[in-house]
Amino acid sequence: MSYENSARIINDDIFDLINECFAQEKSSRNNESRLNFFDTYNDYFVLTEDGSYSINSKEINHKVETLHTSTGAISESFEKFIKPMKFNYDNDIAILDICAGLGYNSSAAIADFIKNSSNSNLQIDMVEISKATYACGLLVPSPIPEHDITKKAIEDELIKQDYATLSLEKAEIPENININVFIEDARQTVQGLEDDTYDAIFLDPFSQNMAPELFSVEFFKQFRRIIKDDGIVATYTSAAPIRAGFIEAGFYIGLGPIFGRKQGGTLASPNPEMLDYSLPKNDEIRIALSDVGIPFRDPGLNNSSEVILENRTEERHNARHNTKISSAVKTPIFLGDEMDDEKLKRRVERNLAKMNIPSTTSEEAFFIIECEKNYCEKQDSENNSTNRILDMEKRLKKVKKGNYV
Repeated sequence: MSYENSARIINDDIFDLINECFAQEKSSRNNESRLNFFDTYNDYFVLTEDGSYSINSKEINHKVETLHTSTGAISESFEKFIKPMKFNYDNDIAILDICAGLGYNSSAAIADFIKNSSNSNLQIDMVEISKATYACGLLVPSPIPEHDITKKAIEDELIKQDYATLSLEKAEIPENININVFIEDARQTVQGLEDDTYDAIFLDPFSQNMAPELFSVEFFKQFRRIIKDDGIVATYTSAAPIRAGFIEAGFYIGLGPIFGRKQGGTLASPNPEMLDYSLPKNDEIRIALSDVGIPFRDPGLNNSSEVILENRTEERHNARHNTKISSAVKTPIFLGDEMDDEKLKRRVERNLAKMNIPSTTSEEAFFIIECEKNYCEKQDSENNSTNRILDMEKRLKKVKKGNYV
């Protein structure tokens, strides 16, 4: 199976139908297959609460999920990817949209730009590996007028790539908006982009287990190279390895908006002053001290998902009880706490003992988490999640070596 086939995430049936639709358009030069597609195959599309449509994923771990939250597909774009940004619309804006999918995130960015800008320019570079996924963006009803602009850019590129044939999108792309559409592995795209280019990077893969290659330290190091000093990366995930990966790549991290999920996403920036809110305290502790905070690695930016997942599993195994506290029963979050549950306490303290930590209330335990005394939900350039995580990592190493005093 090619990387493109394994990486795309739309439902296999709809994938085949979309390819067939555009093949018919090419052979007949008739617009009916595209114009009638949504009504004919409406069951494959999922209406979300704000009136915008999502689409089902292919089966993953015996489950089929939608690509967006049921709370609202286009609302998710505005809430998670636009609102956290601190754009200065007096200046030109450049955005990199990774896993652009149906085009909603780029469309939300265009809407916000048109609303707030006067004489500036907007550049959006959209990246998606699958032609059919982009084509699906042409087939869904536009949730906002600006989606028609995105559709036009997508259609132009699909025609250039000999996938689409007819120019059916009538929207005009404003002169001060430039949209580049890449149809390739995002890992290859980013390596060809110029340093210090982007004010924002939207990172929207389906999941870390589906596409760990788009959450690796090495991929984030490319982000660090191409993003401006005041730029922000936004992603929906709150997963520990992704947050740890950003830190290892040279970013500060903060809490992203909560929308359609119980937990907030993640924001990352070279400049800590661009990030307003700390991660939850227990998230910081687990990232810093537990093997769950081992990031994904892809040294050549060319490994398969399976290899990346296997390598991380092995690295976690090797780190456990050596450089990291076992993640079993969320052991690190009990540091500093009295424990009433005797059975759980025994398990926790067995894990801690292997890292030279006698108990949850030992001097060693309090030494490791001392920086959490200064925890503040509102973070600044000094007192922030990243600095606390790095401080706890250093303190754990000292305790493990027995020279923490």
